[in-house]
Amino acid sequence: MINFKINGRPVTAERGETIINVARREDIYIPTMCYIEKTSPCASCRLCSVEVEGHDGFILSCNTPPTEGINVITDSESLKTERTNIMRMYDVNHPLECGVCDKSGACDLQNKTLEFNVGEQYFSAKDQPRKIEQWGLVNYDPTLCILCEKCTHVCNEVIGDDALDILFGGYNSKVIPKNAETLDCTFCGECIAVCPVGALVSSDFQYSANAWELSKIPATCAHCSAGCALEYEVKHAGIDSPGQESIYRVTNNFEYATLCGAGRFGFDFANTGSKDENAFNAAVAALQNAEAIRFSSMITNEEAMILNALKAKLGIKLFNEDARQMQNFMRAYSSVSGKLHYSATLESLKKSDGIILIGSRIATDNPGVRYAMTTAARHNGAKVVYMHPLEDALLQNTVTQFIKYEVGTEEGVLALLAQTLVSDAELSESEKAFMDELDTGYLSAETNVGEDELAMIVKQLMRSRTKTLVVGSDLMAHERAENMARLVAFIEKHSDFSVLVVPTEVNTLGVSLINDLDADEALNNVVGYNAKGDFVISASGEGDLGVPALNQQEGSVVSIDKRLLPTNVALSFEGYTLNDLANALGVNAENTIDYTVTLPAEKGFASVEFDDLENFYSPKGADVRGYALTPINVEANGVIESIEELPEFNGAVIYHVNPVLQFNAFTAKSAQLEKDSALYGSAAFAAAARLSDGDEVEFEVGGEKIHRIFKQDDTLKGTVALHPTFDLGLNMIDSYRFETVNFMRVSN
Repeated sequence: MINFKINGRPVTAERGETIINVARREDIYIPTMCYIEKTSPCASCRLCSVEVEGHDGFILSCNTPPTEGINVITDSESLKTERTNIMRMYDVNHPLECGVCDKSGACDLQNKTLEFNVGEQYFSAKDQPRKIEQWGLVNYDPTLCILCEKCTHVCNEVIGDDALDILFGGYNSKVIPKNAETLDCTFCGECIAVCPVGALVSSDFQYSANAWELSKIPATCAHCSAGCALEYEVKHAGIDSPGQESIYRVTNNFEYATLCGAGRFGFDFANTGSKDENAFNAAVAALQNAEAIRFSSMITNEEAMILNALKAKLGIKLFNEDARQMQNFMRAYSSVSGKLHYSATLESLKKSDGIILIGSRIATDNPGVRYAMTTAARHNGAKVVYMHPLEDALLQNTVTQFIKYEVGTEEGVLALLAQTLVSDAELSESEKAFMDELDTGYLSAETNVGEDELAMIVKQLMRSRTKTLVVGSDLMAHERAENMARLVAFIEKHSDFSVLVVPTEVNTLGVSLINDLDADEALNNVVGYNAKGDFVISASGEGDLGVPALNQQEGSVVSIDKRLLPTNVALSFEGYTLNDLANALGVNAENTIDYTVTLPAEKGFASVEFDDLENFYSPKGADVRGYALTPINVEANGVIESIEELPEFNGAVIYHVNPVLQFNAFTAKSAQLEKDSALYGSAAFAAAARLSDGDEVEFEVGGEKIHRIFKQDDTLKGTVALHPTFDLGLNMIDSYRFETVNFMRVSN
């Protein structure tokens, strides 16, 4: 610990903290233009300059750690003069188009120009012609750019796309795509978020609204289990037009939170509804006669509580294979670990310096995990071991060791990991027996994971102090999921790894903790939710009753961090809710959020009213939204089973996984935005399946025939194709994500 003073006030810094870190923590203001909490210092604006008593000149507080006993001065006449001159330089020839600029009203350059009272210019520079670039979802105007470098830092250090660079050329300097004339990236839009001016803007939002016309609605992203904080920015049509509001864009507190493209651009999923009494009565009757309700995990905890109450009231079954798989996996994990919840969080993952990921194409399964891994790699020098049957080009700049295993052999891979990572010093007799009977020759041969690769893991991670094992949904949907869960807990229990399990949907974890779920089966009378979130009365799908989507209701979800997070109403809904149906059936509550306080304490929930939940990040950066579930200890009496014969997948194999640009795929050739639902495969896959680029193919998945256009992707390797599932409906894919299919070519 380092003791020093800021403006005469005694403060303390931890080793590695900079002066600006300490100042922000102590609520002492230092102006900045280029600083972001979650990246390394850009050190380009120099507004954060401070003085140290007894020393000449200025120092940058963003990248300078304090030393014992110094007194830092953050505000003086000389500093004010310095900062004013810096702002005059920034304002040289900056176009005065605030009236149409998207950033006007939320612009750092505007704010700082006013703060330092720069009302006129004493000098100018010869302006240069600069072309406005259109990069799909992102437009770039170099005449507005102040070269703060925030966009390049966040793209490289947090997202991991490495898509942006600075072309230095004095007054002609500008931001450029790193690898091509057009921007080759995942279009997360984080560069738009961090841009302090209007240089980088959303092409979809540009010129559509002013910042002061929009209301900010704090919410939780609905697209994966990361639980990212966002704000729906809504414009209301007027007092005379209730219910005519629209979401214009999504923003985030970019200093600490990060959004992917789905969260930022995929906000158009609201449902329409009306007070149709006949449809409502039909839905009530359908529930009364139903044998089961089938639903997804894209619901709130409160709705999950209502479904539990309906099950008890009506004596029906609840089907949700996604959450049931998570439930079974965690039950088996707990039987060995003695803990109800896994141990790691995204924040602890960011601080890791050794990471093993298995069973997930994480860049699309959960971008929040990808960003945490990228942060760990770029800031901590973390060694990242990625184990999967498919390489991922998006991780090539983050992963330090890729281990390709054969499809379906995850149980064998975990057994080999256990033998590699676990010391037998404190094992029980049953655990020693399990380790002794492992046939490593057979496991290595069938998984295609050799001794050299395992030895390299040990070599890479031998100096790591904080290690995390990340477990993906491929394991949870596997027929041997429960034994793999016990293996994961075994590794955690007898090594220095913490475990992070990646739930599939936004509230998979919450539903798995709350609901009493049944194994899905073919019954004659099943009601439930379809892919749009509508309540389906009959198996044929006729007579749907609309219910509000997650951007139309208050409630809570449980994120990957085992944290209960609130979400709020961005768009109004004129129809009925699940709570209305429950009330008609004798399960009574005035509002859906009345169930928040009743969430089960034995699963770690707290007795907190919804209106008492915090919605925002704290000013000091901590995610204080909602609350963290209480850790619960359980009895550990599970025994690891022997490894079964590992399966083989022969023929044409597809992997059910959504594309990176699922919601907004930009096609540069046609300059259009379109949804990407193609089947992607490598040249090797095309040759094995006898397909050509552009072929229309038909194959069967889950008993239904699927039509796709095949596209050859030169970034892919091996003989497994990537198949999107986002447009196929509820529980279309609820089993192991790799599948052998027979293709029929429809046309070419």
